[in-house]
Amino acid sequence: MGENIAIVTDSTSDIPDELIYQYHIYVVNNIVIVEGQSLEDRKEISREEFYTKLPKLKKFPTTATASSGVYQKLYEKLFKQGISHILSIHASSKLSGIYNAACLAAQAFGNRVQVIDSKNVTLGLGFQVIAAAEMVRKGESLETIRSLIECLQKRIKVVAMLDTLEYIRRSGRVNWARARLGAILSIKPFLEIVNGEVVSLGQERTRKKGVARLVEILRNLGPLERLAILHTNAELEAQKIIAELSAQLPFIPLSINVTTVIGSHVGPNGLGFAALLKY
Repeated sequence: MGENIAIVTDSTSDIPDELIYQYHIYVVNNIVIVEGQSLEDRKEISREEFYTKLPKLKKFPTTATASSGVYQKLYEKLFKQGISHILSIHASSKLSGIYNAACLAAQAFGNRVQVIDSKNVTLGLGFQVIAAAEMVRKGESLETIRSLIECLQKRIKVVAMLDTLEYIRRSGRVNWARARLGAILSIKPFLEIVNGEVVSLGQERTRKKGVARLVEILRNLGPLERLAILHTNAELEAQKIIAELSAQLPFIPLSINVTTVIGSHVGPNGLGFAALLKY
């Protein structure tokens, strides 16, 4: 079709490195600020180290979006390398300033850079990016890829169980969480990303019941095209869920220790999933 398309995303997409390299995806890292130190997500602090430190920190970490200038430099670099169009797919605009930073940078390039609001985070975003990269390989046009992504967004489900409400309440990103006193109890809050926003799905009284509920939700989703079990330093429990579901899945799900930029709002020992449903 004559289009040489590059796919750009941000580090909240949680795409494993091997898939980033395989599909030539360009990832802009966000920033997590730990005890006054700005650290580049994916590069300057490991997720294991971050989640181990998190409960002991005197001051809650904060996060920052890469500037529009960082995006503009990347777009310029790709055009100099011979790319004709860029599709830049990012975290929900209702939860982060990333989409706006990319849009601001894109203005300098007219319609050669198109920015998509994934209306999601972690692999809810990542699955859209991977699908777009696969379509690029097949030689599909930019418009065809955009249409595919819009359809695909309706088939993505992201659900999480937090170990505590405390981190998301303190982050101030979720209005209903601020009013909840559940953080002082041992309840396990359930969340879902719906149309780009975090929605409460109630809670379970114990972690055991919470994990059982996650598995039940997954089993009732029907046939899946892709699945990632998401966690914040709860690898053993993530692997147990994968083992429990393996008999009914024709593929091995990803196990993802979620990016520090999301994890700072979620807290350690979170568990969840990102699923792409078949039609």
